[in-house]
Amino acid sequence: MRIRLLVTVMATIVAGLSACQTMTPEERRAADEQRCLSYGFRRGTDGFATCLQRIDLDRRAESRAQSAEMMNRMAWDLNGPYYRDRWRYRY
Repeated sequence: MRIRLLVTVMATIVAGLSACQTMTPEERRAADEQRCLSYGFRRGTDGFATCLQRIDLDRRAESRAQSAEMMNRMAWDLNGPYYRDRWRYRY
């Protein structure tokens, strides 16, 4: 029963997150490039590439943090807190 609930919730969240994507990868890249240009970097330089890389790494870190928070919330709702090494059941 809990596994079915978990799968249903995960499917709903994935469907919701995919619907929230409003920018295509090309549009996101153009926005990132514009952001780096606004910082004063010039295209084709190492600084410009580093700026793009840092924006991408920041976006990925934010995604991981949101995912971890969501998993912790779901785990707590199902059966108490989630610990990395194992589940601790609360009876």
